[in-house]
Amino acid sequence: MNNRFREVVAAGKIPVGHMVWEFATRGIAKIIESADVDFAIYDMEHSAFDVDKVADLLAWAKACNFSPFVRVPVCDYQFMARIMDAGAMGIMVGNVKNAEEATRIVQSVKFAPMGNRGVGLGSAHTDYMAPDPQKYFREINKKSVIICQIESQEGVDSAEAIAAIDGVDILWVGHFDLSTSLGIPGQFDDSRFKAAIKRTVAAARKHGKLLGIQPGTPKQLQDWLKAGFNVISWGADSAVYRAALVNSVNLVREKTAKSK
Repeated sequence: MNNRFREVVAAGKIPVGHMVWEFATRGIAKIIESADVDFAIYDMEHSAFDVDKVADLLAWAKACNFSPFVRVPVCDYQFMARIMDAGAMGIMVGNVKNAEEATRIVQSVKFAPMGNRGVGLGSAHTDYMAPDPQKYFREINKKSVIICQIESQEGVDSAEAIAAIDGVDILWVGHFDLSTSLGIPGQFDDSRFKAAIKRTVAAARKHGKLLGIQPGTPKQLQDWLKAGFNVISWGADSAVYRAALVNSVNLVREKTAKSK
């Protein structure tokens, strides 16, 4: 049961990932693998992906050397447990506001004695084999990843309590939602946003948790690495595709204009 994300972190490196919320194709897993990413987040919050579609994406990802995570649409047991049973190696939950919600996530994702996830062995998450339950529970509880997104003032205020929950691995700042919650949408250089970042970073560091974020520009990447973030997802699939296409089309237009 490999988890490349965990291996990269254990080696003292910064894991680099990517988010998929548009291109739910059979080839997207191998495309992501060819870019040598460490993890991918399949998004159910802002996409049209249902559980059945995500199960397909996870099945294709199992043939690749990256860790597949899923952002569920709501903090609900039926999504978290079913997605884990479909083969995800981790769960991301948006806008976690307090320690109670973080505890509910851990309880839904982890097996006993750490949580109370229902037991359905012999399906996708165990490669359709029946493992030794005690050994499997220990391994998957240790290797699965829980990501709590901090996306509101309430989440920032509770960041230390959330980070203190055993089983929470990453505090992940959803920068657009957080800035919107603060009344400054998209103003990432505003002192109020920077103060919220500073509090979240301090909370994660105090409790030995990782810090995730998804920059969309080189400047954001530089600023947020400097701030202390150590888990990086580079853009969503549609944004990366559009940027690459725009650059390529502009290059073609430039070359064709010079050839006249």
